[in-house]
Amino acid sequence: MKLREKLDKRMDELQFLMESNRHLSNPEELTALVDKLTYAWEVLTEEDRDYIQCCQYAIEENMEWNIDE
Repeated sequence: MKLREKLDKRMDELQFLMESNRHLSNPEELTALVDKLTYAWEVLTEEDRDYIQCCQYAIEENMEWNIDE
């Protein structure tokens, strides 16, 4: 599997877990996933980086993830 494919798969997983608000019950799991993504920061798109930073903030602040607002 190529790096971009692996990153896309992890981004999809991050989105699913955030939308499920899994970070509220298991922040360590989401932090580990974010760490796996940020190792390739230079390869990520600007959109991916922005999304990851928003996720990091929500994890750190223990905020509900609600995309409808």
